[in-house]
Amino acid sequence: MGKPVILAVDDDVSVLEAVVQDLRRQYGERYRVLRAGSGQAGLELCLQLQARNESIALFLSDQRMPGMSGVDFLAKTMEYFPESMRALLTAYADTEAAVRAINMAKIHYYLTKPWDPPEEKLYPALEELLEFWHSRNRPSFDGLRVIGTRFGAKDHDLRDFLTRNNVPYQWLDPAKTEDAVELLKAHGLSNSTLPVVLFKDGSSLVQPDRTELAGRVGMRTEARSKFYDLIVVGGGPTGLAAAVYGASEGLCTIVIEANAPGGQAGSSSRIENYLGFTTGISGASLAERAYKQAVRFGTEFLTQRVTGFRTEGGYHYVQLADGSEISSLVALLSMGVDYRRLMVPGVDRLTGAGVYYGAALAEAKSCKDEHVFIVGGANSAGQGAMYFSKYAAQVTMVVRGKSLQSSMSKYLIEQIAATSNIEVLLESQVVEACGDTSLSSVRICTPQGERVEKATGLFTYIGAAPNTNWLPPTILRDEKGFLMTGQDVRQDGQLPPSWTESRDPYLLETSVPGIFAAGDVRRGSIKRVATAVGEGAIAVQLMHQYLARY
Repeated sequence: MGKPVILAVDDDVSVLEAVVQDLRRQYGERYRVLRAGSGQAGLELCLQLQARNESIALFLSDQRMPGMSGVDFLAKTMEYFPESMRALLTAYADTEAAVRAINMAKIHYYLTKPWDPPEEKLYPALEELLEFWHSRNRPSFDGLRVIGTRFGAKDHDLRDFLTRNNVPYQWLDPAKTEDAVELLKAHGLSNSTLPVVLFKDGSSLVQPDRTELAGRVGMRTEARSKFYDLIVVGGGPTGLAAAVYGASEGLCTIVIEANAPGGQAGSSSRIENYLGFTTGISGASLAERAYKQAVRFGTEFLTQRVTGFRTEGGYHYVQLADGSEISSLVALLSMGVDYRRLMVPGVDRLTGAGVYYGAALAEAKSCKDEHVFIVGGANSAGQGAMYFSKYAAQVTMVVRGKSLQSSMSKYLIEQIAATSNIEVLLESQVVEACGDTSLSSVRICTPQGERVEKATGLFTYIGAAPNTNWLPPTILRDEKGFLMTGQDVRQDGQLPPSWTESRDPYLLETSVPGIFAAGDVRRGSIKRVATAVGEGAIAVQLMHQYLARY
């Protein structure tokens, strides 16, 4: 496949020529810059490119064109290239109308004329759009093949791990392609060994666990050192922020993350209310940027599962799943939370076989032209519904509450309302997941009575379940498992025996001096990405205060 395309559309020949020249000067080496003199000509070009299996990364269209406005043209391009980015060129006087139209037509950005100098008024916005497009349209194959079934818990777990860690791979299902069958035979394997990972060098892994697979694809699974200034447990937005600030301020820092940088936020298909990203950003892209930034400052990342924690002689020791142990002067617990389990008949049995927790990025493309169900009414559920709506024929949100207003951001509510293939069932709940070897239908209780719907995917985004059971009892938790910090450490006005300092705990300090907790795992935290990042930065400042005393 050749270079991706940037398509500029304008009926004014002189303006179109100026746009094309600016685009080619900046992007000509990486993209094919094409032009069209009208909306209809642009759509005809879309048909030709689609027939040749070419990709369009960005549409840039003028608004005022005879016959078909820019907004109408960009809306119609969704039929041909739904993953492309779409930007509108408009006069300053039309900006208010353009913003209203953009919200309805799913246009990603608008630029006002004139755009001179392009280095300030054109390129920065387009770079952001193109970067977002590339993050969602990576090459699907670079030597790594995964052979497995669609509805298998181990198969799903493997695909989800690779997807969230931005590892390119080609997925082959033996039930759908003869190539998968032939590859299994060539390696002396069968369907009973699935999932299988085949590497470019001819080697393979049969049903690998995450740590084993991580080591083979180049992730670090063994710590370089036995001692660090700062150990961060959990690589979500909080842990990544702490890594950036800790390492940049001279602390020898390691982040331990069993799954993928970004945590639960990393699985969000699009975050549109995070400060500074005018077109929104996927959780995976945000996590990747933070990861690279932390690495640049010297942070070490370790793909491992933490199994234990102890404090001895003023040092903190973290035990890992491989039996090793590392220690530090200070530690941050930022494991985030998991989605709460959906406790209804059939769910546990079909988890990974049509029933999933989150997993929009790994499973959405498999749901093309199908009917999927989203359980939950918060932002993560809304983001998931919007992402699935690009692929599935029908998306049904099952929401326990009476409205979305109390749990979801206004911008997401408006987007859902404007998306024709999303249905919202309020005051409703899934009461059973049905199917033999994979999900075939769901039974839903609504105010109008029970109904059974055919379904191939049930995606749950409910509640928050902190993973803190592995911690020692000296680190206090509330009745739900969230970590107590600051003044919450006092019980009936008294500090616990584990507190050995003459001072009170710092704002984000737990019941053990030198161990801090931040982000969603902390009791009373605000469940927003920006807040999580802020707490990670604050925690590092408090650590410096703690270390300065010794």
